[in-house]
Amino acid sequence: MVHEIFKRALAQRYGAVKSQYPTEGRRKWRLRVLYESWPSIGSLTGQDGMTIDSLVETNPDPLDELLEDDELGLIIRTDFSNDEAWNTFCQKFHASQKELLSDIAGGGAETTTEDAPSTSTDVPMTDDTGPRPSTSTAEGEDGESDSSSDTPDIMKVLDPSADAADRLRLTNISNLTALRLFNDVDIRPAPSPPAGTKRISPPNPLIDQGGWQEIYTGKNLWIYDTRSNTDECVRIVSQEGDFYGTATGDSWRARVSHICELQFSMAYQGLKIDFNGLDKWDWNERARNLAETSAF
Repeated sequence: MVHEIFKRALAQRYGAVKSQYPTEGRRKWRLRVLYESWPSIGSLTGQDGMTIDSLVETNPDPLDELLEDDELGLIIRTDFSNDEAWNTFCQKFHASQKELLSDIAGGGAETTTEDAPSTSTDVPMTDDTGPRPSTSTAEGEDGESDSSSDTPDIMKVLDPSADAADRLRLTNISNLTALRLFNDVDIRPAPSPPAGTKRISPPNPLIDQGGWQEIYTGKNLWIYDTRSNTDECVRIVSQEGDFYGTATGDSWRARVSHICELQFSMAYQGLKIDFNGLDKWDWNERARNLAETSAF
């Protein structure tokens, strides 16, 4: 559900933005409306946004086709320098997914949040629209899906290496760029600052823009980057900030063997990685996101 305040902005500007940029899609149109509305979006009055719901939700986007299946998350390859490392990563991923799907099919996937990897050990922490990227789904070495006909795969794998333009478009993308390509933007009230703490200055929509925060909805995104070639981990991207000062697009690294279990637990069991209230997200990736907020 789109936040009511954002609906008002969409009701007032979505049609005009769509007409001005007819070759773009729903995600970019929504983003443009939001950035036209900062920093005073919270004071919008007048027409409510109820009539905009069906229009915004049914308008197409160039990347919708990649996201229409039932997988819970999307692994995005953004580094193309080491095919051997990527293939090894994929083999380990397929093996872990196949094992989890087998457990699910056999009724043995009653994983609790206590069984999920902990932040201190098993989840290591180290510090415009264009052509649709090609996709390789999460398939095993025999070319068949890891799942049975009755159980959808946990994850989809996006590997655009076969297309030079798609590969260039996704090479080394930031967490924020990935969110804007594959998720839909929305807003929510920003978390409250701790007592005695001033609001951030200058404001930034990914943390706090006039008391509001830019957030994203859609499939969870897991990014294979240059470091993945050696550490066999991916960046799991946050769709909204946690406590005040953390930001939408923050990320931490998860081992390939835990991706599917984490995704399953996040989707169905409410698993939330919070580092016991400490800010242990990747600072470099956060700084990169904050610098890119208005670059679209």
